[in-house]
Amino acid sequence: MPQRRSHVSSSAAQSELAEALAALREGIEAPVEFPPEAIAEAEAASAPTPDLDLRDVPFVTLDPLGSKDLDQAFHLERAGSGYQVRYAIADVPGFVTPGGAVDAQARLRGQTLYLADGSIPLHPRVLSEDRASLLADAERPALVWTFALDAEGSKTDFRLERALIRSRSQLDYASAQASVDRGGDDHLGLLREIGELRRAQEADRGGASLNLPDEEVVQREDGRYDIERRNPLAIEDWNAQLSLMTGMAAAELMIDAKVGVLRTMPQPDEGAFERFRRQTEALGRPWTSGRYGEYLRTLDKADPLTLPVLEAAASLFRGAGYITFDGELPEGDLAQAAIGAPYAHATAPLRRLVDRWSLAICLAVSEGRPAPEWARESLTQLPTLMQQSGQRASVLDAETINRVEAALLQPLVGQVIEATVIEMRGEDRASVQIAAPAVTATAPVSAGTAPGSTVQLRIAAVDVTGGSVDLRAV
Repeated sequence: MPQRRSHVSSSAAQSELAEALAALREGIEAPVEFPPEAIAEAEAASAPTPDLDLRDVPFVTLDPLGSKDLDQAFHLERAGSGYQVRYAIADVPGFVTPGGAVDAQARLRGQTLYLADGSIPLHPRVLSEDRASLLADAERPALVWTFALDAEGSKTDFRLERALIRSRSQLDYASAQASVDRGGDDHLGLLREIGELRRAQEADRGGASLNLPDEEVVQREDGRYDIERRNPLAIEDWNAQLSLMTGMAAAELMIDAKVGVLRTMPQPDEGAFERFRRQTEALGRPWTSGRYGEYLRTLDKADPLTLPVLEAAASLFRGAGYITFDGELPEGDLAQAAIGAPYAHATAPLRRLVDRWSLAICLAVSEGRPAPEWARESLTQLPTLMQQSGQRASVLDAETINRVEAALLQPLVGQVIEATVIEMRGEDRASVQIAAPAVTATAPVSAGTAPGSTVQLRIAAVDVTGGSVDLRAV
């Protein structure tokens, strides 16, 4: 399930909320610091020098402003009536020694954990933010996917090679979007063309993208907390389409070779769909017809209520997991429901453990070699390792949001607010949606209250440190 990320601005740095979030970091049941042997190994690590030299190809990266762990770089160009897409991924399999100290730490962590006040990286920062990161103007070994697309954006051919690259520029979403809007960058204009074509391909597959917002918690001059939500930019979705295409290609390679690891997600059940419908009604943006992917694509990005709807839609993306295979394909439908096709995580190896396995296996298959023995021997461990890290990330995310939402409601203690019942949680308890501020909470209601009903609630107390809110029925 995609994560909501909240960030504490400098104006709130000394606030009760910031202190609560710092305490949350200290209480995480996961390794935070790296042992000396892992740091030493990371500082000495080097990846194989590739035979293929693509340093003359003007790759660029596109990430949130200030990012240092740059997993991907791309280069786009026209090819006849279609396009050629080069998508370079950080060569983490080349830097990390199987069975070494960095590998052991990565398996303990599973993924980079994101907090409101920073992150806990999967690998030592000397690797993830320096030596393996695809930083601008630095020569880096990379695993480069090359795709041939037709005029409709459909993939007609692809290959994966290890190559030496040099990114020319580190772009951020806001400035890149502004450049596209001005029509001042042909390369980014191609990203828009290809991204929109791939979005159409996604719709044809019945897929659904969920571009969750970044949130920044601020404390106003009058002491009131607020949360500023940044509308997702179109360029973020276009960029994500390149990653999705790569993940589907990785799945195709591993399925053909009958060895690998896939990202799976079942279709939401009717209960989840009904709950989401009630949330959209509560927010005044009802989903009344069509597939949920179609509904999400029609939302107006400029509408302030679109972001709470997207957050509510995250409930439809639950149940994701991993399935491994070696020699025989798993039974049943291998498609990832939200994507509408088989899919593998293979584009974020600096931040997610499983991608290193996918990339190592795909490179071997592409080169006509057997999958690496270290990867095959540990394949069956991956689902558990990723499930454990996913649970840590989910708990951390939920606890962070609880504290943020408690801070948002703190100025309203003693006041009566209106909320819409989303789902009954027993005879006299319900999950409710507060529209302003957009908060989901559990509250007491009268027995027999129907979902969709409007109720009056008094905010009796708020505990920002513990992330709890005491709501009373009026």
